[in-house]
Amino acid sequence: MTRDFDIAPGSRVVVAMSGGVDSSVTAALLAEAGFDVVGITLQLYDHGAAVGRKGACCAGQDIHDARRVAATIGMPHYVLDYESRFRESVIDDFADAYLRGETPIPCIRCNQTVKFRDLLTAARELDAQALATGHYVRRVPGPNGPELHRARDISRDQSYFLFATTPEQLDFLRFPLGGLDKRETRALAKRFALPVAAKPDSQDICFVPNGNYADVVRKLRPEAHEPGEIVHLDGTVLGRHAGIVGFTVGQRRGLDVGGRHGSDKRPLYVVRLEPEERRVVVGPREALAVDRVLLGEVNWLAVEASMAQDVEAAVKLRSAQAAVPARVRLQSGGRAEVALRDPQFGVAPGQACVVYDGTRVLGGGWIRKTWPVGAGEAARPAAALDNGPAGLHL
Repeated sequence: MTRDFDIAPGSRVVVAMSGGVDSSVTAALLAEAGFDVVGITLQLYDHGAAVGRKGACCAGQDIHDARRVAATIGMPHYVLDYESRFRESVIDDFADAYLRGETPIPCIRCNQTVKFRDLLTAARELDAQALATGHYVRRVPGPNGPELHRARDISRDQSYFLFATTPEQLDFLRFPLGGLDKRETRALAKRFALPVAAKPDSQDICFVPNGNYADVVRKLRPEAHEPGEIVHLDGTVLGRHAGIVGFTVGQRRGLDVGGRHGSDKRPLYVVRLEPEERRVVVGPREALAVDRVLLGEVNWLAVEASMAQDVEAAVKLRSAQAAVPARVRLQSGGRAEVALRDPQFGVAPGQACVVYDGTRVLGGGWIRKTWPVGAGEAARPAAALDNGPAGLHL
C-alpha cells in the first residue's frame, strides 16, 4: 500500500476519483499516510442523461459520490470537463473501430489518452509528485526503472488494460491497491466510513447504456448498420445481416443461419469480417485457429529488449483469457510479430495483445491482423510489416 511509495509524506498526490470504492479507498489511504491529497473526477460525457444508471463509471451519480467521499476525508476535490477529449479520443475511436470490422476496448483507450495523458498533465500542473489510481496493478522498482506487474489478487488484476502506459507515465503513477484483494479494499472502505463502502462495482462501458454498444454505434455511425451477406468460407451465401457492428470474430450465437447446408452440420462461427463488402464470413471452429498475430501501436516497457530480438514470453489475447506461450519479435514503426506456440481461437482484430514475463508486463499492442494455422511462408507477418499493406490500419 502506501508504504511502497517512494515519495515523502506531505508531498502532494492527485487521486483520480471515479466515485467508486477502489479510488475512494486509494484517496483515504493516502490521506491517512500524511500525503497532501487532491481528488479529481472527470466528467466524460453528458452526465445529466446518466443520472440514476447503475453499473457505469463517471456518470452524474458517480461525480456526486466522489464529492461525498472527498468531504468525508476532508480533502479538496475538483471536477474537470473532459467531454470533448473523451468524445474524440475514446467514443469516436470506438465507433470507427467497428466500421473497420474490429472489436475495440475503449477502457484501454481511455487509460491511454484521457486518464494517463491529459489527467497526468493536470496533476503536474497542480504541482503533484504523483498521480494515484485505484487500479489493481503493481508498480515495482526495477534495474531500469519502475516496472508494471500484475496485481497480487490475479482475479482483480487490471494490467491488461494498462499495457499502453509509457515508462514516463509509470514513473509518475502510483497504484496503492495492487497488493490488496477486493475484500480487503471493502473492509478499508468500512473502516474509513466512506459513503460508497457498499457501492457495487461498475460493469458496463461507461458511455454504453445497458451494455448495448450497437445502439451507440448506430447513432454515431449509421453506415455501420448497412445490411450485407453472411457467407460460408466456401462462398455459399447463408443469409443476410443488419450490420457488421453486431458481429465479432469467434461469435457463435446470433448468426441466425442454422447449421451448415448439406452433410456438414458443425456449428458455425464468425471467422472474419469484410467491412468494405459488408460481409460476415463464417465457418467451423477449426477455421478460427491462428498461430501468428500482427500488432500495431506497440508500447514496450521492457527497455532491455532490443529491436529484432526474439522474446520468449506469455501473451494475453483477451482480457478474460489466460496467458499463453509465444515468441514476440519487435519491428520498426511500433509493430511486432507474435508467434503462438499453440493455436488460439477467436483472436479478434481491435483487441489487445499484452506480453508478460511472469507477473511483469513487458509491453503490448493492438491486434491488427491474424494468420490461420498453416498459412504459407509468403503470408508471414514480417513481410507484411515491411510492405505496410492497405487495410491493416497501422
